[in-house]
Order: sequence, then C-alpha cells, then structure tokens
Amino acid sequence: MRAPTIAMIDHKDTTALITGAASGIGRALAEALSERGAYVVLADVNEAGVNAAAAGIGRKALPIAVDLTIPEAAATLVNQAFAWRGRLELVCSNAGIGNNRKVKNEPLGPAAERLFNVNLFAAVRIAQAYLRTLEPSGARGRLMITGSENSLSVPAAVRGAGLGLYGATKHGVLILAEWLRDESEATLDVHMLMPGAVYTPIIARGWPDPTKAPPELGLIMPQRCAELALKGMDLGLFYIPTHPHIRTDIQPRYEGILSALRALDLD
Repeated sequence: MRAPTIAMIDHKDTTALITGAASGIGRALAEALSERGAYVVLADVNEAGVNAAAAGIGRKALPIAVDLTIPEAAATLVNQAFAWRGRLELVCSNAGIGNNRKVKNEPLGPAAERLFNVNLFAAVRIAQAYLRTLEPSGARGRLMITGSENSLSVPAAVRGAGLGLYGATKHGVLILAEWLRDESEATLDVHMLMPGAVYTPIIARGWPDPTKAPPELGLIMPQRCAELALKGMDLGLFYIPTHPHIRTDIQPRYEGILSALRALDLD
C-alpha cells in the first residue's frame, strides 16, 4: 500500500499547551514541538520538574505548576496559556497517572477519584475551556488527547496487571474524543494518541532499567512516542497508535461482537 503524503503542520511561532509536561511523553512532546518552532506552555503538578523541563527548552517555554484535580484549574490553565501570546493553536491534553489494583480490590476512595479526575475529568474540562477560548475569535484549534492502548483492549502483554480502573479512564477519554470530533468538527481538529508501553515514570516504577522490561511490552522511549504523535497529526489522523501489536490486541473484541451479532441473528 502506498504511504500517505505527509503535509507537515507549520508550528513555527504557534503556541501549544502540553499537560503532564514535567516528564515522559508530555516533556517529549514539548521538546519536539519547540524544535518545530512552537512556543510551548508546559503544565504539571510537579513544579520542580516542569520548571526544569521548561529551562531545558529556553525562552520559548512557559512553565505552569497546576493540579488538574481542582475543578477550576483546567479553565485557569487554558486562559493563562492563551494570554501568554494571545493565541493557542494546539492543546495536548496529556496528563495522566497510573493504577495497578484489580477492580475487585479497589475501594473507590480518594486514590480512585484522583485517577478519574486526572485521566478523564481533566481532559473534559480542558476541552471545554479550550473551546470557550476559540469561540469568540472564530479561530480553529487542534486538540490531542493522550489515551492508551488500554483505551481499546486488554493488551496481551499486561493481562493480570490490575489495570481495570486505569483502562476505564483511558477508554473514557477515547469515547470523549470521538464525541468531541463529532460535536466540534467546525472548530477543532481532534486527535487521539494511544500509546503502548512508553518509558515514563509510571513504567519506570516497575522497570527502572528500560533494557530489563519484558520484550513483549515493546517498550519505546518518550521521544519516539512524540515523533509518532506529531507525524499522526501531520497526517490528519484521529487514531494515533504507537505499537503494531494493537492490531492483535483489539481483534478479540471485534470478533466477539461479530460472533454475538451472528448468534442473535442480527448480522
């Protein structure tokens, strides 16, 4: 099959907001966008980390320490990012945290609430706030939400790892992005980044040395993930996966639904 033509987005002198930018995918996205000429607003709850990440980029970076579990924080952040240069062409809603507790053992207390607040509700609030900043001017924006390969399936490489609630949050942002694409097509270009295993602080807790990670994970570095994310946006893709095994992982769901349709005489 012939590869699609890539018309690279011109990020020169644009402004991009990246959440979860103190480390991992978010930091790599900020660095990659800066290399393509963008001014970048780096946001993270880790103040020291986000300041260090911004310092590494230089004068075209603005660090903002923010806790996105606070309901009003998303709107304040988007407004700050827009006010910096009076424009905001791209928002990468990337902040996320992990959870490794089986559903039957999860007490649904503060830790679970924080998981949903950071991974799902913050993405909703950021999208809402971004749309509100775009509407008065009629400007078109671009939003990329970071989900996961867990958005679509139970990946074979992590079965038994207790990622049920984490997967629920990531499946939630997938359907959020799909509905945003439907509702906001006149205002927003929407993209859904679905990384597999990327060497972020979440992964590093289990495997401090990335070379020791199980090969079936297909672990990649954040810079490779950012490269694929920007390429996906350049291509105008909505779904942006980062690992080829996602094809195999989603097959059981697809086949299961087809089988059910046949069994119910609905095919």
